[in-house]
Amino acid sequence: MHWYEVHNINTVDSPALLVYTERMRDNILALKATVNDVQRLRPHVKTSKMTEAVQLLMEEGIHKFKCATIAEAEMLGLAGATDVLLAYQPVGPKVSRLLDIVQQYPDTKFSCLTDNSTAAIAIAACFATAELVMPVYLDLNVGMNRTGIVPGEAALALYQELEHLPGIHPLGLHAYDGHLHDEDAAVRKEKCDAAFTPVQALAQAITDSGSPAPLIIAGGTPTYLFHAARPGVECSPGTFIFWDWGYRQHIPEQGFEYAALVITRVISVIDQERLCLDLGHKSIAAENPQPRVHFLNVPGVEIVSQSEEHLVVKVADTSLYQIGTVFYGVPYHICPTVALYERANVIENNTCIAQWKVVARDRKIMI
Repeated sequence: MHWYEVHNINTVDSPALLVYTERMRDNILALKATVNDVQRLRPHVKTSKMTEAVQLLMEEGIHKFKCATIAEAEMLGLAGATDVLLAYQPVGPKVSRLLDIVQQYPDTKFSCLTDNSTAAIAIAACFATAELVMPVYLDLNVGMNRTGIVPGEAALALYQELEHLPGIHPLGLHAYDGHLHDEDAAVRKEKCDAAFTPVQALAQAITDSGSPAPLIIAGGTPTYLFHAARPGVECSPGTFIFWDWGYRQHIPEQGFEYAALVITRVISVIDQERLCLDLGHKSIAAENPQPRVHFLNVPGVEIVSQSEEHLVVKVADTSLYQIGTVFYGVPYHICPTVALYERANVIENNTCIAQWKVVARDRKIMI
């Protein structure tokens, strides 16, 4: 029996998300082995969005986390996480929601990002009114060109401005280099080092100005190993806990194992070569070109077309597949795929034993 096959799969409706806890634990241990201090790990929870996954990480001594939404921050508060960075600049109602999170979960230290005076002043005013101080990290644009301020004189001036705003307190710098995904690890490292050089220069300038040395949180999955080699820098991989087909192909040097799959069933036989499966856009992340899923137990599948609830595939001989045949698939991109499911089916010893709610897939839990 293959590692992914489930004895009682007939009790699991499809399409469905499966998570394999033994493999999740192995991936967590593999992650820990790549750093000299577990306190330098700040995993991103956008991949799992599940309280139980956070608890597995905490069981291994990982208590710092990164998240992207207010719901993910609240999930971490519910899980009892010690230190949570909302790696997003709260604007509008998100500011007051973040304040509510801070007040609701006082045992968790929350922080957030900012990259401009306007947003920083609004955050500071909200927290000052509540007689609280929100720790912030200056978000740096190191080539992603999505958010952040370019490290340099303007960034130094903004950091110094943050130091004098009642209601917030700058802790350090945040540099996400998600634009770096070269398959050649040496090329990726060279680009990563080049992008990080101005971050180091800014950190030194902050220290030279008389301020405390800033903490630095850097990287994502493709670059975390390079940042792990930098003393004191916190690393923020996320996908490692489940892994996916895309990273297996494009980051071959990282040896994590698949720990989350989707299942789908044959619902119709079209002709001698084509089958229809119940795996539509609503069940697999659709932002990438096809193929968006790789089937472990059916080699050589060709994707023909996909719609909201259906996936048409081409195989060598459809007579080999009965109606109801289960296909086990590795998503090309697991993070947004997880967000499509309300619950994950938990697999241990090739048996589905429970379900975990994907609690942070919603934009709001309670707050």
